[in-house]
Amino acid sequence: MMADMINVNAHVQNGITQVKLKVRHSMEDGQRTDKKTGKSIAAKFLREIKVMHEGKPVFAANLSTAIAENPFLAFSFSGGVKGEALTINWVENTGKSGSQTAAID
Repeated sequence: MMADMINVNAHVQNGITQVKLKVRHSMEDGQRTDKKTGKSIAAKFLREIKVMHEGKPVFAANLSTAIAENPFLAFSFSGGVKGEALTINWVENTGKSGSQTAAID
């Protein structure tokens, strides 16, 4: 999985920062089978996404197999200034994890 699998769009307007996360992930639930081999496809989904601004949490989501492939998440928070960084951390059910940063526009 790539470290930059999340496309982040964040902008501030009137003191409110609007954030949109487009996540590229298959979100396999472990209930499908490969049509060619007939074997089960292992579960592989994002379990957790956290977003930090200036070292403080501004968003957290606990996900599961019920979330669709390539999920879209949106939220807003008070504060934020153009050029400041958001840190996005994610954890997969397989134990893999990653982090990336994005600037507020």
